[in-house]
Amino acid sequence: MPLLLRSLSLGGGALLAVLLAACGKGPAPDSAKAPAAVASAPVAAANAASAPVLLLAPEDLRSVSLGGAAGGPVITGSIQPEKRADLRAEVAAVVTQLLKGNGEAVKKGDLLMRLDDTAIRESLQSADAGLRAAQQAFEQAQRQVERLKTLQAQGMTSAQALDDAEGRRNAAQSELVAARSRVVAAQQQLRRTEVRAPFDGVVSERKASVGDTAQVGKELLKVIDPRSMRFEGLVSADRMAEIKIGQRVAFRVNGVDGVEFAGKVQRVDASANSVTRQVEVLVSFDDASKAPRVAGLYAEGRIEGSGLALPMLAESSVVRRGNDTRVWRVGKDGRVALVPVQLGERDPRTGELPLKGGLAEGDLILRNPGSGLVDGQKAEFAKAPAPGAASVASGTPTAAAKP
Repeated sequence: MPLLLRSLSLGGGALLAVLLAACGKGPAPDSAKAPAAVASAPVAAANAASAPVLLLAPEDLRSVSLGGAAGGPVITGSIQPEKRADLRAEVAAVVTQLLKGNGEAVKKGDLLMRLDDTAIRESLQSADAGLRAAQQAFEQAQRQVERLKTLQAQGMTSAQALDDAEGRRNAAQSELVAARSRVVAAQQQLRRTEVRAPFDGVVSERKASVGDTAQVGKELLKVIDPRSMRFEGLVSADRMAEIKIGQRVAFRVNGVDGVEFAGKVQRVDASANSVTRQVEVLVSFDDASKAPRVAGLYAEGRIEGSGLALPMLAESSVVRRGNDTRVWRVGKDGRVALVPVQLGERDPRTGELPLKGGLAEGDLILRNPGSGLVDGQKAEFAKAPAPGAASVASGTPTAAAKP
């Protein structure tokens, strides 16, 4: 028995696990894993003990903080004017004059483009002549009816003659109405050869030049009102339940650096796109005077939700090993540990990842961990340089090891 106890003490946990399994004191499958687990712990401890001390500066660390409004659905789209008009040709004619170009301000009713009206003016003159002839024919037929009425009262004409005169008068009246309609139609066609601004704004795009043949329906000009800009974005239909009218939205616009705009959800479309499965959401600017005056700029943001926000981690702080995501945490015992974390969907605006679990508020993590770190490695904070000492002016401080 003394020899057996000595063997147990010298052989370690492996022999003990085998004897316990044989005596029915422990499960056999777990004992097969015990040697690796027992052996790995001393190796890890030895590696941590032999690793150099890690010197850390404040710039190397990032604190996990909670609070604020929760991030809602991501919204992407573009800045577009609410008031916009696509001016198209209403008559088939050649462009003869162009008075306004791209970017020029216009007032309501200003003439922007003129089309050839030669043929239409000829039609108008013909319609005017027809109207005059119809008017004369009607007046003559009316006078004839009046004369026959007088003669019939004196017994000098028949009722049939009066009826015939009234029929000719009625036909002349119908022709007069048709002639007036032809004149109105010709006048309307003539007005359509002049393309005018429907409201105060700016010409945003010109799609025809002098000499072009404009067929009916051809787009000629686009006019927008730059004071009516709004964010027309798209949101995944999977997150429609989180969107409500009046909800706050924070977003950035490409081309307007360093400015984060704020707005509110103004309208949500009732149908989703059948291909992308996204729903259009219209967002109005809180301060319309600060909105960009250029249409079509790409914008992206996030609709604010309720509750507490999730802390965001930079991709450089995350260590990926297959499907596992981990970060290096600096513990209160002064050692770094590789801990698993649960991350959410990447924010397209910042590229950061929301932290869903694995860390607590106030935990310190390495901002840019290197590849040579060891789990359990000792860490120390570098002392601040003395006043007047030279400092490095370029680059980002990184964790350094002290032998």
